[in-house]
Amino acid sequence: MIFIDGTHIKASANKKKFQKEQVAKAAKVYEEQLRKEVSEEREKLGKKVNDDDDDENKGSSGGGTVEKTVSKTDPDCGMFVKGAHERQFAYEAHTACDKHGFVLGVEVTAGNVSDSAAWDAVYDQVTNSFPEVKFVTMDVGYKTPWIAKKVLEHSRIPILPYTRYKGKKDKFKPWDFTYDAATDSFTCPRGHELRHTTTSKEGKRTYRSSPKICKDCPCRTVCGANESGQRILTTHIWQEYLDLVEHLRKTERGKELCAMRKETIERVFADAKEKHAMRYTHHRGLARVSAWVRLKYAAMNLKKIAIGKWNASNFASYIMIFAPFNDKTPVLVF
Repeated sequence: MIFIDGTHIKASANKKKFQKEQVAKAAKVYEEQLRKEVSEEREKLGKKVNDDDDDENKGSSGGGTVEKTVSKTDPDCGMFVKGAHERQFAYEAHTACDKHGFVLGVEVTAGNVSDSAAWDAVYDQVTNSFPEVKFVTMDVGYKTPWIAKKVLEHSRIPILPYTRYKGKKDKFKPWDFTYDAATDSFTCPRGHELRHTTTSKEGKRTYRSSPKICKDCPCRTVCGANESGQRILTTHIWQEYLDLVEHLRKTERGKELCAMRKETIERVFADAKEKHAMRYTHHRGLARVSAWVRLKYAAMNLKKIAIGKWNASNFASYIMIFAPFNDKTPVLVF
C-alpha cells in the first residue's frame, strides 16, 4: 500500500517583485481519452461533435490562457493561496510513502499547481518501481473522476476521504435522485424523469426535467428547479468510478487505511519540516529545489533504516540492560 499527499515549501522569491502574465492552460494527461469518450457520447445523443476533435489539437491544452502571478526572482515557483490571509510563493512536493513511512517517490511542482494535475507523475513513478502495490490512499485534493478511474482500471483500490456536501441543506440532495442505467436517466423523489440531454467537452453530463411537469410540482422549491420550472442535474462522464470509491471508503479496510494517513504521510511531512528544515527553501529554480527535496527524503530513509537496524541488533539490547530508563536511542561516540 502507498500513501500520496502534497506539502508546500515556501520559496525564497521576493514577494514584492512579481508580475501578472497570461500563460497557456496546461494540458491534462487524460484530455485525449476524455475527448474521445465525450465525442462518442455526443454522437449517440445526436449532438454536434466538438470542434477540437481533430488530430492537430490532440494532446494540446484545449486553447485559452489564464492569468498567473509570476515572481521576477524565481519564475519557477508559484503563488500558493490558502484562505484569505496566506499568500506565498512556494513549491509543492507531491510525495508517496509506504505504511512504514519510507518515501517511495516525489514530484516537485510550483505551488499553484493542483494536486490532481501532478498526481499522474508521482503515481506512475511509484507503481512502475513497485508494481505489487494494491492500495492507494490519498488526500481529498486527489479526489477526481480521472484518478479514481485510473487506479481502479489498474486493478488497485483507491482510498479517498469523505468530502462534505456544500449544497443547501433545505434542498434535495444529489443522492435523493435515483439513476437508471438502462434508460440513462434520473428519477426525482416525486417520480418524475430527468432525461440526459447533452454532454459538455469537459465531460459533464446534463440531465433535465420537463418544465410542463415541474412548474406545478408542490416540491418545486425544495427540488431546486429554476425560474422556468426545470430541474437540472449534472454528473461527470466517469461518475461511476467516484461512486465506487465512496463504497470502498465505507468498508472497514477503507476506514483503517484512512486513519493510517496521520501515522504515515503526515508524519513524513512533519519530520521533514520540523527535523530536516524543509519548511522553507533557499534554493531557486525547479531543478535545484527538486534535487534538494530528494536529498532530504533520501537522508530520512537512511536514518529510518539505521534506527531500525540499531533497534533490531543484539548490541542495542545489551545497552538497554544497563540503561533501562533511557527512552532515547543510544549514541556511541568514539
